[in-house]
Amino acid sequence: MDTIARIRRAFLVQGKAIKEIVRELHVSRNTVRKVLRSGETAFSYARAEQPHPKLGPWRDELERLLAANAEKSARERLTLIRVFEELRGLGYAGGYDAVRRYARRWRRDRATLHTPAFVPLSFAPGEAYQFDWSHEVVLMNGMPVTVKVAHVRLCHSRMLFVRAYPRETQEMVFDAHDRAFAFFRGACTRGIYDNMKTAVDAIFVGRDRSYNRRFLQMCSHYLVDPVACTPAAGWEKGQVENQVGLVRQRFFTPRLRVKSYAELNAWLMDRVIAYAKAHRHPDDRDRTVWEMFEAERPVLVPYAGRFDGFHAVPASVSKTCLVRFDNNRYSVAARAVGRPVEIRAYADRIELRQDGQPVGEHVRCFGRDRTVFDPWHYVPVLARKPGALRNGAPFKDWVLPASLERIRRRLATAEDGDRQMVDILAAVLSDGLPAVEAACAEAVREGVHSAGVVLNILARRRDPAAPVTILTAEALRLRHEPEADCARYDSLRRTP
Repeated sequence: MDTIARIRRAFLVQGKAIKEIVRELHVSRNTVRKVLRSGETAFSYARAEQPHPKLGPWRDELERLLAANAEKSARERLTLIRVFEELRGLGYAGGYDAVRRYARRWRRDRATLHTPAFVPLSFAPGEAYQFDWSHEVVLMNGMPVTVKVAHVRLCHSRMLFVRAYPRETQEMVFDAHDRAFAFFRGACTRGIYDNMKTAVDAIFVGRDRSYNRRFLQMCSHYLVDPVACTPAAGWEKGQVENQVGLVRQRFFTPRLRVKSYAELNAWLMDRVIAYAKAHRHPDDRDRTVWEMFEAERPVLVPYAGRFDGFHAVPASVSKTCLVRFDNNRYSVAARAVGRPVEIRAYADRIELRQDGQPVGEHVRCFGRDRTVFDPWHYVPVLARKPGALRNGAPFKDWVLPASLERIRRRLATAEDGDRQMVDILAAVLSDGLPAVEAACAEAVREGVHSAGVVLNILARRRDPAAPVTILTAEALRLRHEPEADCARYDSLRRTP
């Protein structure tokens, strides 16, 4: 460019001839004439077509290998040197540089053809929210655990909500929606989802979907119209997709150290609120995300209360009063043995019902091959097998109330202590634990600890039964009420 500028100044300003310019600058006449005739200040050379003396016959095969490699997942994709080695195995005799230059141009041309363009979206207040899942890794109790994070984002105010779960199952979806809407104090009229199996049963042509029955019940409860995106079209819910990356970078990096999901979710909620109050809204730079969220709250559909979001499955009961669910076992009441029960799985608990009546409830366990007992489920069985009280698995480490535990320790040395303790425990089923505990406490204060004394105290404390009303037949009723006359009996004392 410096030479071009000197040629132009010498000819146009200084008035020198072309011959003199050639002699001073040591350039050809054709170069000087080209600069002066074109009027350009810079020149670039671009080869019209790159010759491929050895690669030419193999271009179609190389393009086939490159296209097949590009369609593979990132983990299975071959490096370019491996592609070159495969081409050499087919008979190519050229060098690697020619393959590398051709592959670079092929990728550039392909990227130009496949680069998508998008239209920015705008949402009215309370119009829509977006939902998605992500997988993050945290250190829980010192061990790396992959947690599933539910993301909800209000499209207008950009307010975000995140909560971590052990699973992506349907009951977790219900719980995430309920907690998000309770936090927002309302819901939007439209919810945008991908085609997750917990919501969509079948995908038809266009926007037509067959939604899961329970998912539709949840949407009806919160007055939400669900909309599913086109498959593999994440840009249709781009806000929540961007939120996944933002949360991963700001909240989960570096790796978090927590003791439980409760601690993790409490920390995430604090970070979400702090982020919303500290960052400006992308469209309205004068207000924060939190201020926009506060302005959007009044137009949200009012929060309709908690949805009974459970996932129901039938199960059989074993002879040991156990049902199996999610690779774990849970106990049920002894009366449920022999007939199927319905398991209602919530995000944090398990409910067991038979004929609509509850027969068990437990805190949900997310491990594998664990057994969760409720010892009270097995008390009716102890009436027939009192010896199981000592070595029964449900009764190991059973924490009883203080007075009951003292009675149990004292009866442990008695010959029929197991039978007596079983009689006391059986009374809990009819009188209730508070009454039995109070009776045991009274017996301990009196210095006695037999089952007979405890049951006697219970019997005395029970409310007396209401007197039985005897109905007199109409034929036996007196028509004339007799008068009281004691003189009539004095006649009996007289002697003849």
